[in-house]
Amino acid sequence: MAQGTVQVTHTGTSRWRRRTGEYASLAAALEAAGDGDVLTVAPGTYRENLVVVRAVTLRGPEGSPGSVRLAPADGVPLTVRASAVVQDLQLEGQDAAAPALLVEDGAPELVDLRIVTRSASGLEVRGGARPTVRRCTVDNPAGVGIAVLDGAGGVFEECEVVAAGQAGVAVRGGAHPRLERCRVHHASGAGLSVTGENSALEALGCEIYEIKGAGIQITSRATAHLTDCDVHRTTADGVTLDTDAVLTLADCRLHDIPENAVDLRSRSVLTLTRSTVSRFGRNGLSVWDPGTRVDANQCEIHDSTGDYPAVWVSDGATAVLNSCRVHDVPDALFVLDRGSRADVVDSDISQVRNTAVSVSDGATAQLDDCRIREAATGAWFRDHGSGGTLSGVTIDSAQTGVIVTKGADPSIERCTVTSPAEAGFYVSAEGRGSFHGCRVTGSSGYGFHVIDGCRTTLRKCRTERCARGGYEFSEDGPQVEDCTSDESAGVRPVVQEAAVQTATQSAGLLGSIPGQRTTQQEDSPEPTRTSKAVLGELDKLVGLESVKREVRALTDMIEVGRKRQQAGLKAASARRHLVFTGSPGTGKTTVARLYGEILASLGVLEQGHLVEVSRVDLVGEHIGSTAIRTQEAFDKARGGVLFIDEAYALSPEDSGRDFGREAIDTLVKLMEDHREAVVVIVAGYTAEMERFLSVNPGVASRFSRTITFGDYTPEELLDIVEQQAEEHEYRLASGTGEALLKYFTVLPKGAAFGNGRTARQTFEAMVERHAGRVARIDEVNTDDLTLLYPEDLPELP
Repeated sequence: MAQGTVQVTHTGTSRWRRRTGEYASLAAALEAAGDGDVLTVAPGTYRENLVVVRAVTLRGPEGSPGSVRLAPADGVPLTVRASAVVQDLQLEGQDAAAPALLVEDGAPELVDLRIVTRSASGLEVRGGARPTVRRCTVDNPAGVGIAVLDGAGGVFEECEVVAAGQAGVAVRGGAHPRLERCRVHHASGAGLSVTGENSALEALGCEIYEIKGAGIQITSRATAHLTDCDVHRTTADGVTLDTDAVLTLADCRLHDIPENAVDLRSRSVLTLTRSTVSRFGRNGLSVWDPGTRVDANQCEIHDSTGDYPAVWVSDGATAVLNSCRVHDVPDALFVLDRGSRADVVDSDISQVRNTAVSVSDGATAQLDDCRIREAATGAWFRDHGSGGTLSGVTIDSAQTGVIVTKGADPSIERCTVTSPAEAGFYVSAEGRGSFHGCRVTGSSGYGFHVIDGCRTTLRKCRTERCARGGYEFSEDGPQVEDCTSDESAGVRPVVQEAAVQTATQSAGLLGSIPGQRTTQQEDSPEPTRTSKAVLGELDKLVGLESVKREVRALTDMIEVGRKRQQAGLKAASARRHLVFTGSPGTGKTTVARLYGEILASLGVLEQGHLVEVSRVDLVGEHIGSTAIRTQEAFDKARGGVLFIDEAYALSPEDSGRDFGREAIDTLVKLMEDHREAVVVIVAGYTAEMERFLSVNPGVASRFSRTITFGDYTPEELLDIVEQQAEEHEYRLASGTGEALLKYFTVLPKGAAFGNGRTARQTFEAMVERHAGRVARIDEVNTDDLTLLYPEDLPELP
């Protein structure tokens, strides 16, 4: 489109100024215009660099967006240094070192402008300028969308940054703009970035989304106040604060964030009021470092999409939650490290898959008048120096209400635990704590369960309807005063049998929690059988012919090596650590147990017992805890076999900030430092284990060989059923074997197929159907009680 003309309407007070003129260029028209004059620009493309220094009105045709294009070859297309009005223009810049629109002074009004450019910034405001910007759009994939710098201000109303190669809106150098009902999206830096002392941003009713980076970034003593804003669909954190930053969010919504919804560090302060945080991949609130603080009031944090605590407070930081709701998360509140503190008042925590409140490494938490529902653990004070107060807290439908371990010493006052699955209050491993006026009702296990002689204090506590007993103390230690129970016996005396039982149960931190899923199995056979006897048991296992050959070959190598040493000869170094690959139910755990017994019979291991663990037993929730858990599992396996099932889960493909790497590194070092003490077997699906070993060469080098466990054939599954039947004194009637063979042949072999486990489940289902059939027979004989018929087979899934 060719350049048009510019009509200038002179509106001055002098009679000779009240006239209209036309000019061939914008520059000429601006030269002729005075304050108050109106410049109407005809449609066209103007290759000029304009500078507005008077309070004029510069406008294109109303209702024709894009018809007036200001597009010079380089430089700044439009510079405004006066309180002018500019509207209905399209600005196009090509200079990577200059903005497309520069406002340097005055209080101009910029209305309905379209900035389509590849410039350093689309719209830049600096110095003493205070523009009012309405309904403007910025499309600048090469740089910053809107930059407000060097003490400038201004109001931006209903503006939109549709693309930015860097930050959508950047504020620095003491600038202080206000955004109202603006939208910022498709930026490749932060959506809103505020940096530097005295820099400030106020935003009302804005939306920040589709950001390749953080949604909002406040750093270096800058401040911001956002009201009724939405931040969502970022690739990094939703909000980041660093180095004395201050941010207030009121009535805001942060959601669909793959990382932390809010991350604060280095003495930053966040005030969060009536806001919601949801669908976040890591922490909802991540608070780090001394002096860093979050104050949340009437907020809701829910529906985590990852495996991280909703609120994380560490390294001396502080979090205060008042009248908040946290629900549908893996863990609700983790407070760790000396100097860290969390204060939670009148808040609800519910639908928590693991721990509602965790306090560790010397941290402190205080909960007043809070309600915790449907969590695996209500509150866990984990270790020495960790403490705080629970006052007036109710915990309903948890596995365990409150756990105190390893020297932690909280004060629990007027708390009620209702319907716990295992225990209301559980203290072990030198945990302490004082319990005053607490109550447990409807426990499926104990009310108060104290083991290991922990010196806990109980005053004026009461238990009601606790299935296994109101008070259970395995040893002397607890100090009890004025405690009551609806049991006639009241507080149970010390029972030596219980002490023996709990001593076995509390070998590890996880194992000490009453009724938790037994994650560290320990099978301790007496190593009295010879290796030939154990190999004989191995031979009796159905199938697994290649596995049996591999184990025999290893056994022969070890046994001959031992005999060579006894004869004073050099023995080949046989690495005993193994990799087991294959589908579930193929006998990996059974073979591992027998392998340990064989090594014990040959004198290679002291005991030959099996300790089975998985990722959940080795990987902790925070830095340092993983090494401790891995060390504990390794120590428990000393003299035997450490069997790590699904070992590939320690190194997920999208590891990110995953602590599995710490478990691997700790394990490799322990295997190197204690070569003769423990045999390690890692197991899992074939493809996943191949990936695990390929990305962890330090692990792969420690294992001598890989043994593959193939899926059972239909004939072998039939053999397993026949073994089960014989063991339980059943017989297969005529035709049942053929029916089973057909059943296993057509049975789907998908991800749910359990190999040997499927065979055992099939036998159990047949026994159940047999019982239902025989129960209807009035007079039964031995055949009725023992024979399994084809009709006893379960339906195919």
